Amino acid sequence: MPLFSHRFTTASSSSPASPSYYNKPSSKTHKPNSSSSSYALSRIHVAIIFFSLVSVFIGVAGTIFALSSTGPASVYRCGGSKDTSRVISASRKLGGDGGNNGGVVERPKLLGFVGIQTGFDSGDRRTALRSTWFPSDPDSLLRLEQATGLAFRFVIGRSKDAKKMAELEKEIKEYRDFVLLDVEEEYVRLPYKTLAFFKAAFKLFEADYYVKADNDIYLRPDRLATLLAKERLHSQTYIGCMKKGPVITDPKLKWYEKQGNLIGNEYFLHAYGPIYVLSAEIVASIAAARNGSLRMFNNEDVTIGSWMLAMDVHHEDNRALCDPHCSPKSIAVWDIPKCSGLCNPESRLKELHKTDMCSKSPTLPPDDIDQ
Repeated sequence: MPLFSHRFTTASSSSPASPSYYNKPSSKTHKPNSSSSSYALSRIHVAIIFFSLVSVFIGVAGTIFALSSTGPASVYRCGGSKDTSRVISASRKLGGDGGNNGGVVERPKLLGFVGIQTGFDSGDRRTALRSTWFPSDPDSLLRLEQATGLAFRFVIGRSKDAKKMAELEKEIKEYRDFVLLDVEEEYVRLPYKTLAFFKAAFKLFEADYYVKADNDIYLRPDRLATLLAKERLHSQTYIGCMKKGPVITDPKLKWYEKQGNLIGNEYFLHAYGPIYVLSAEIVASIAAARNGSLRMFNNEDVTIGSWMLAMDVHHEDNRALCDPHCSPKSIAVWDIPKCSGLCNPESRLKELHKTDMCSKSPTLPPDDIDQ
């Protein structure tokens, strides 16, 4: 029905006149008054215009309020950390910290958050990844998250080099697929970056699992999601390709461990560094740790392993996370033991992606992926 409905009654010679808003009751019949009708129509038009203007004003005010309350969609901040992609999932609220001016931030709820560790000199690797298994645009990134329950971001710190930061800003503007950490990006300080990653990831995303991965592995997101969706008895679970080995105490060797005297001759059980998974309870404990309270070894994977040794966690060894060849069960493919990741990753990533066994083989159900 129309918003306004008005009926005007006209008296006839054969029936008594009906009461009207605009005319007093009369015992005499009469013809319609043209001036009264014009006045009534004019008031109706004014009312319609007034109502329309009020509706437009309310709509514009509501839009401005919504935009001002949500803030920009391209950068999501929590303290010194930033997610350059969009906030996607429904989420719960978490009290902010001092870096967020005591505000309240929202964390998307996910099955898993996957942080692909990268650096300022790894632009070619990111290009290769975006041409293979990693989504190459924000919409594809969103579709992958909706399909798997996993959010993927490149993770990088800051640099004092203004040129490097300017180049990174251009890449961020184009792809919006980074989490920016408020730490210096240096390979020798990789354990510190890893700690900053887990702290930031926990504040930015409410996930059941947090995955640290390097930017030189070939990953199957669908199979990773299947692995993480499995039911587990242990709420504190540490998943990866577990290893032990001799402690390197020679400063001339690559994996030299300065604090080797604290460990002994052989390392404790820990996951290889290219990819491993921590459950939410573990990451919550790490995120709550006071800065400077956790021991840092030279090697990042050893450092994480030492924290896990101090906590009551379940070590879940899964060789599908370190498969040297694409197979029906492989989740992460890299050249173990020749390289910590893929050897020559820029070309190998593209080679692997062209093979159906790597990119198109079916995902096995959870019961079939146990190693």
